[in-house]
Amino acid sequence: MLRQALAYIEEHQARFVQELLEFLSIPSVSAQPEHARDVHMAAFWLAEQLRHIGLRSEVLRTGGHPLVYAEWRGQDLHAPTVLIYGHYDVQPPEPMEQWHTPPFAPELREGYIYARGASDNKGQHFAHVKAVEALLRTQGTLPVNIKFLIEGEEEIGSPSLGAFIAANADLLRCDCVLISDSAMRAPDQPTLVYGLRGLISMEVTVRCLERDVHSGHYGGLVQNPIFVLAQMLAQVKDAEGRVRIPGFYEDVRVLDDEERAALARVPYTEADLMRETGARCAFGEPEFSLVERRGARPTFEVNGIWGGYTGPGTKTVIPAEAHAKITCRLVPYQDPHKVAQRVAEYLRSITPPGATLEVRVHEGGSPAVLLERDHPAVRAAVRAATDTYHAEPIFELEGGSIPVVAHFRDQLRAPVVLLGFGLPDDNIHAPNERFSLQAYQRGIEASARFLLEMSACCAGRGA
Repeated sequence: MLRQALAYIEEHQARFVQELLEFLSIPSVSAQPEHARDVHMAAFWLAEQLRHIGLRSEVLRTGGHPLVYAEWRGQDLHAPTVLIYGHYDVQPPEPMEQWHTPPFAPELREGYIYARGASDNKGQHFAHVKAVEALLRTQGTLPVNIKFLIEGEEEIGSPSLGAFIAANADLLRCDCVLISDSAMRAPDQPTLVYGLRGLISMEVTVRCLERDVHSGHYGGLVQNPIFVLAQMLAQVKDAEGRVRIPGFYEDVRVLDDEERAALARVPYTEADLMRETGARCAFGEPEFSLVERRGARPTFEVNGIWGGYTGPGTKTVIPAEAHAKITCRLVPYQDPHKVAQRVAEYLRSITPPGATLEVRVHEGGSPAVLLERDHPAVRAAVRAATDTYHAEPIFELEGGSIPVVAHFRDQLRAPVVLLGFGLPDDNIHAPNERFSLQAYQRGIEASARFLLEMSACCAGRGA
């Protein structure tokens, strides 16, 4: 079965790439209302692809962007069921001027596909679609039952998904959830993520005036809200990056010596960080390693700050208000609501007289999660990855967030396997996002191998 599937993958690789390019050309930016129609188009395109390879698929309405659900069930009622999750929505492409080619005109260049969503997450979940196709086309059946759940709101915090999972637990019942929405440490070093940071996001507004005023008439006489906001944000961290907000670290999970030793074996250096980001040096809490800072420590980051006139030329005004977008990445045991409250309280406490502060916490905050490392499904992923990449995978804590993982763990009571196919330098969330053609092909192979390994290790435990 495997040999035939791998031959099919090799034979049809050019078509697989062309289909992914078509998928990537749909600008499914969930955060921007002007792309709402494109988001729906991407959902229907994907549902048709899943129908074409032999699955029953449908587009499901939610309070926001739609979900794509598909399934295939064989005759063996005791066969295990694998639920594959992904997201077809993508990050906004801005700043547009930094793209070498248009973000929704995918281009093949030097062994990579360049486009928004190439790695995060269209390319990664589409690899699973092609693996299922290869097995069905060559065998007429699958070694396991398959369910796909691909959402269109991951990049805005998955506001509709939690309620859907809670209301459809029977529909989604499975023996494991497989997610590829993370990165390998290197092209030949597969990586299994066993922990994800949580997330809260908020927007703050500082107001000092009723309206914009002339900077010549009133400069030096009234407060400038941009300066006020900048001075407030500068107080949040010390010179080495520690967050000064009272109680911010109170509930943070402490790593034991064994786990710190295991994380110390992850091959990630300051040189890797500088190569991936263009940073001149590493920054952050010096008492923790880079790997520990990445996945085991919470953060406070300013994602955007604006106010006043930012167009061409000069406009001599003092603005009435200034704004900032803030996110905090959270680690296990931190409560998102509690952290958001402490951040808001601290910012209010340092707001100077003459200024007013508004804090708006966005919906969709998510807690951090820790996953099992010794479940049969995880061992199946280890074997599949080892055979695909000819190297045993390493286990790592991931700095990013996948909000749905906590819902799957808590509401479906199913183990989650995080086997990513991306690479650290794929420029996700940034201009010139890309996905390696080799990573795409190997991802398809690893997925096919995993489904076969799941059949062997979990036969008789079907959902």
